[in-house]
Amino acid sequence: MKYLCQVWFDGSMLSAMSDEEKNKLDGDSLGYDRDLAGSGHLIVAQALQPPQSAVTVRVRGGEMSVTDGPFIETKEALGGFILIEAKDLNDAIRVAAGIPLAKLGAIEVRPIHEFG
Repeated sequence: MKYLCQVWFDGSMLSAMSDEEKNKLDGDSLGYDRDLAGSGHLIVAQALQPPQSAVTVRVRGGEMSVTDGPFIETKEALGGFILIEAKDLNDAIRVAAGIPLAKLGAIEVRPIHEFG
């Protein structure tokens, strides 16, 4: 079964990190992605640009509106995702717990709805 691991964290904590700390986090994250690929869990992993680069699109009554930013009420924002294949929710949780940013933010694990 496929699970989406959404990586949520407060972007200001990245600003507070030294270059050395950021490089270690990047290296740990890429290394974990390689480990997941080797174990057959990884489907795709991507980091997202900062929330300031986002736009929110809504259609109401046939009219489209576009708002700058993610338009959320929290300091944490979606920073990336990892789409995995796991045998069950417990396996997906185990995989999510290994994501390096789980130590600094939160990982939401959500099953993918398969159509058909």
